[in-house]
Amino acid sequence: MRYVASMISIQNLAFSIGGKPLFTDASATVPPRTTVGVIGRNGCGKSTLFKLIRGELTPDGGDIEVPRQARIGGVAQEAPASDVSLLDTVLAADEERADLLRRAETEMDPNEIANIQTRLADIEAHSAEARASSILQGLGFDSVAQARACSEFSGGWRMRVALAAVLFSAPDLLLLDEPTNYLDLEGTVWLENFLTRYPHTCLIISHDRDLLNRSVKGVLHCYDGQMTYYTGGYDAFDAARRAKLEQQVAMKRKQDEQRAHIQSFVDRFKAKASKARQAQSRMKMLERMQPIAAISENAVAEFSFKTPEDLPPPLITVSDGQIGYDGTPVLSKLNFRIDQEDRIALLGANGEGKSTLSKLIAGKLPLMEGETIRSKKLRIGYFAQHQLDELRSEESALQHLTALRPDETPAKLRARLGAAGFGADLVDLAAKRLSGGQKARLLMMLATLDIPHLLILDEPTNHLDIESRDALMHALNDYGGAIILVSHDPHLVEAVADRLWLVGGGQVNNFDGDMSDYRKLLLGQRGVPDRATKEQKATAKAGNSKSKQQRSAAPVKKSLSTLKAEAKKCEERLEKLNRMLKTIDNKLGDGLQKGMMSATELERISIKRAEVVEAVDRAETLWMAALEQLEQTSAV
Repeated sequence: MRYVASMISIQNLAFSIGGKPLFTDASATVPPRTTVGVIGRNGCGKSTLFKLIRGELTPDGGDIEVPRQARIGGVAQEAPASDVSLLDTVLAADEERADLLRRAETEMDPNEIANIQTRLADIEAHSAEARASSILQGLGFDSVAQARACSEFSGGWRMRVALAAVLFSAPDLLLLDEPTNYLDLEGTVWLENFLTRYPHTCLIISHDRDLLNRSVKGVLHCYDGQMTYYTGGYDAFDAARRAKLEQQVAMKRKQDEQRAHIQSFVDRFKAKASKARQAQSRMKMLERMQPIAAISENAVAEFSFKTPEDLPPPLITVSDGQIGYDGTPVLSKLNFRIDQEDRIALLGANGEGKSTLSKLIAGKLPLMEGETIRSKKLRIGYFAQHQLDELRSEESALQHLTALRPDETPAKLRARLGAAGFGADLVDLAAKRLSGGQKARLLMMLATLDIPHLLILDEPTNHLDIESRDALMHALNDYGGAIILVSHDPHLVEAVADRLWLVGGGQVNNFDGDMSDYRKLLLGQRGVPDRATKEQKATAKAGNSKSKQQRSAAPVKKSLSTLKAEAKKCEERLEKLNRMLKTIDNKLGDGLQKGMMSATELERISIKRAEVVEAVDRAETLWMAALEQLEQTSAV
């Protein structure tokens, strides 16, 4: 298999869909043998660019130049569903190897046999099976699964096989469009590591900030019909982009002041004969002055989750629990409690039981054994990706909201939707015409409509761009209820979660470490060294040392503000719990003094007091940790 260094040259590209221009005189050059992240707001044309590169669409103007002999590969749109084993399906993706092996079985000419064997040696055919198996293992298939037929797996797992196949074939130009959407966190971490050593050119559309920092050496930014190439990962792009925006704003401000000064002269003296010539000269100067357009990036709609009233702890307690389906247990020996200040991320490979545990906590799946105790006033908001398919396709966002709030006026309903990012052009649009991100926003709003005390989010970011993910992260950090999070986005997990639960082997256990530790654990389990560069590791280490409540590329001032707010929130929570404890003590003291409390009532209140005391201890620990982080950041 011969490889071609695939430099991509895009010159004056123009393309429109349905009269809407996606690219207008756009130009960029992508260097060869480089992994490049393709980023931009949803709908800016990233996927369309891939179709133009593959020749599936023809530009309205301009050119896209890719070396003629370059092999272009991407994940097939339909996952394989044949009776062929996973391993053989992946091996077949190397068409040259497969062809050589077929010819070797029938060829009679000794010279040609020698040529075939030489070529097989050149492409390292002897190690092909081991390489294919390693890729499949990295994406979550053990040796037993690799021997099973593709048809035995669900569509999401077969998409992993399709990804494994194209990675194994190692095309000169690899095009990956949101590959982590059908991976779990474990698969995402493995893919990040794989791409750091991909030897050819790779373009990857992704909204995963960690992947864009760890795995790419360049960023192609699509915006306003244009595209610009930046060297480095996402954080380097973000810093350069912000500097460019600030410079553009400063230049525009300076030019506006200059234009105003000239215009003032013209207005004052254009009617005076003695100054007419100067006024005419300045008018021509204004005409020749090309206005500097202010670069403006429309802010994404914010997420907003109202903080519920406090409930006495715990919200949920599970004792000696077992849960599963059709009499077959998935998780056993479940013993945990959830309080209102808890922010818990569930870690573990797909199929280990994260979604099953989420359904238990949400009250959508009963225990097979054991006991669950819930606060009587507990309200739960539940968001899961499969719910996107449960929206009524012919009904609009307004109709979905009306069904839940039939007594509210249309004006109030529209105001609610507007605050959630649904403008007048989207409110009455049928759900089937909404984008994935818009559907996710609608479901998020419906899930939090009743101001839940506990919010369960199962893969909430699959259809959100980076800016929307950041908006969600900030909203979750401002939210005053408990959070259960399942996500393949390490950045979101690191920024939001204070506790990590590892779901695997039929049990749920606390994970004592952070996401950096979990990454090392995963790569070690799959026998893969962490191949991130020293610079990437330094960036990751610096990122992991930031506050979990605000792990973004924000200046220290912003992080300091966030930490102050977090410390204040912890202090307020502690004060409320202490007031609650005082109320219980007063009630207990009055009852004992007056001799009007039964043994049953005394036991109930004593148990409640013990729970509140435990919650006070935990709240104090969180408050002290927040103060310590605040002190450390203030000292920087």
